[in-house]
Amino acid sequence: MTLTLLLEQIFNGLQSGVMLFLIAAGLTLILGVMNFVFLAHGAQVMIGAYAAASLTGITGNFYFGALAAIPITFLSGYVLEYLLIRHLYQRDHMDQVLATFGLILFFNEMIRIGFGPAALFSNLPPSLSGFVYILPDTPYPVYRLVVIGAGLVCAVGIHYLVNRTKVGAMVRAGANNEAMAAALGVNIGLLRRFIFAAGACFAGIAGVMLGPLTAVEPGMGEPLLILSLVVIIIGGLGSVRGAFIAAVIVGVVDTLGRVVLPLILRSFMEQSAADGAGPALASMMVYLLMTIVLVVKPTGLFPAKG
Repeated sequence: MTLTLLLEQIFNGLQSGVMLFLIAAGLTLILGVMNFVFLAHGAQVMIGAYAAASLTGITGNFYFGALAAIPITFLSGYVLEYLLIRHLYQRDHMDQVLATFGLILFFNEMIRIGFGPAALFSNLPPSLSGFVYILPDTPYPVYRLVVIGAGLVCAVGIHYLVNRTKVGAMVRAGANNEAMAAALGVNIGLLRRFIFAAGACFAGIAGVMLGPLTAVEPGMGEPLLILSLVVIIIGGLGSVRGAFIAAVIVGVVDTLGRVVLPLILRSFMEQSAADGAGPALASMMVYLLMTIVLVVKPTGLFPAKG
């Protein structure tokens, strides 16, 4: 493997990692802070991607479509929490799993009814469709660098929101002792609604950024939900910092594995067989990493305090 290819794949892994972090950050707030099992979190990724792609197609303006999709995903999370999720907080986790699994089917069918089964594609504007040279003779897509930068900005914003603001203090207080926080005047119902909507919004932002890189289609968020659960387990339940570090690790390991493993397998296998087995083994490496972390440190690498 050349240095150029290695550097490109590291950047690709970082780009994949920051998108995984946005999904995992929202889910770790819902699962780790609110103790609510929300399996339909991947549907929020799909909603964000469809909102951005459809608005871009209607207006012809990529930037307007991307920015307008963000409040749409926040509003969808807010309304969903008010109509359904708030009634499930006191139910056991199995009820939450069954109800939110039903939401996956509901959202996928609603998307098929509203947009049809065919995939949508977003065309990038000329300002984002070029290349920049990260090293001499090493071009890299501008849009992927924008995704990395936007993801890092969001990571800093999420860290600041949780650890440096009054809202974040109320979130932490409600997670540690909900009854005491309510006694001190914190509106727990509204706080939960905000956390849920914010988590949906983070996933929607990931969907907005993912749209131009892949096909926007029903069910596109479910594979990302599984990876985000792996990220939460590796990073530590309820830890935003752990989610970020684990997401980058998972993104780099998965991306490098899909390139390096076929090259290694070609030394003693036919090229077609190696190219087929390499990506499958790369996916297995992510789960093997999760298993090792669970054996060595069952609470994750950076568990939340308490």
